[in-house]
Amino acid sequence: MLDQTDTMQMHWREAGIPEDLCRELALASMPMRLHAHPPVRTVADAEEHWRSVPGVHTKNLLLKDAKGVLWLVVLPHDQSVNMKELAPVIGSAKLSFASPVTLEQVLSIEPGGVSPLALVADKERRVRLVLDRRVLAGDTVNFHPMTNRATLSMHPDDLSAFLARLGYEPTLVDLA
Repeated sequence: MLDQTDTMQMHWREAGIPEDLCRELALASMPMRLHAHPPVRTVADAEEHWRSVPGVHTKNLLLKDAKGVLWLVVLPHDQSVNMKELAPVIGSAKLSFASPVTLEQVLSIEPGGVSPLALVADKERRVRLVLDRRVLAGDTVNFHPMTNRATLSMHPDDLSAFLARLGYEPTLVDLA
């Protein structure tokens, strides 16, 4: 007989969520909700599927600086970011987008699957996490769970606990 965790993990795998993340989410034992949808690669593509999903939706950027340091910057989906202005805020210089090859090598994801949940795959802890404070301000925050075929909703406190469990303490910034 399948218990609730087994059933959830089956749904997660059907949505294309990698096994490592399924296992960590199950171990975290936190309330969350999975929303399956067709593959989306951009925020604009995803907005159509978010209409009935409450909470803060996010834009997640994996950036690389001039020294090769990787930065995962997470902000509300409707916020734009000027990378020249962002660099000094996070203590970096000359930011550019990480390549699809870097996404695959470091986070085991393809474009469209970037989110803090992908840090489960960062075994060498190469990525520095930066969160806009507004991401944590609501009752619910939404991310792609390492796949662009689903959105996972959770409470911001649960996200913080999950990240701490992985060994990450995000740098909180105001990007507005």
